[in-house]
Amino acid sequence: MQRTWSDLVGDSVVVLDGGLSTQLESRGHAMDDPLWTGRVLVQNPSAITRAHRDYVEAGARVLVTASYQVSRRGFAEAGLSPGAADEALVASIEAARAATVGQSCLVAASVGPYGAILHDGSEYRGRYGVARQALVDFHAERLDVLVRGRPDLLAVETIPDVDEAEALVEVLGEHSDVPAWMTFSAGDDSRTCAGQPIEDAVHVASSAPNVVAIGINCTEPGHVSGLIRRMRVVSSLPIVVYPNAGGVWSPTDSSWNVPSGAPLRRELVDDWCRAGAAAIGGCCGTDAGVIADLARQLTG
Repeated sequence: MQRTWSDLVGDSVVVLDGGLSTQLESRGHAMDDPLWTGRVLVQNPSAITRAHRDYVEAGARVLVTASYQVSRRGFAEAGLSPGAADEALVASIEAARAATVGQSCLVAASVGPYGAILHDGSEYRGRYGVARQALVDFHAERLDVLVRGRPDLLAVETIPDVDEAEALVEVLGEHSDVPAWMTFSAGDDSRTCAGQPIEDAVHVASSAPNVVAIGINCTEPGHVSGLIRRMRVVSSLPIVVYPNAGGVWSPTDSSWNVPSGAPLRRELVDDWCRAGAAAIGGCCGTDAGVIADLARQLTG
């Protein structure tokens, strides 16, 4: 019987996967396409499954799908049909599910921010200058399709500001039977990328009855401890964290300038656990080797 998020979150810290794009790059796939992992998903879905499987073998118990960059608008701009985008959204769940055969893992359908389709780093700035209804409409059409693919939960991730969080809470209300987490991108140890107090973002995310966890992702690891502690003051929901490896995203060539050294240092992970993290993984710049090391630390 398939486990649920409630089954998974308990006395021990849950191991999440790492950056799907990073693992694909380690297997020789180029990530410089505007559709990012979505391009590999369309052209070679078995490669997506293989990358997911790498994380399962590394010890991950939650797999985040390749749907982050998939949208009708984004596909149309890339010369593909809106129908192809819908097919890819469902295929992303199927590709991840195929990697969990024989394993007790959950599939979390990635719901990336509106800013990701702009290809200019907007997901790390927020406040896009578009009307709230435009954000609602953008996310509603994607969520309608993703939910039909029957993921175990929705990973609403890399949200840079409270404005987009409010739009997402409205859309999540139409799918109140599907559990979700909402994680924010942050610019320091106390504020979202758009500069709002992280406490305000948590209040908004927590207002959705099906949000079962909150957290931080694709953020400098050094900021995470302070953010967890601030979140814990205003919410009792489980906190999930999956920071990037540090560095700066370049929209010019779709690459990360990642510093050298271990991205998820032992002393940082230990502090995240003490601060109250319920689930820990990695984002951009973290591969299956990093997650394997993390799993050994957390299970040890």
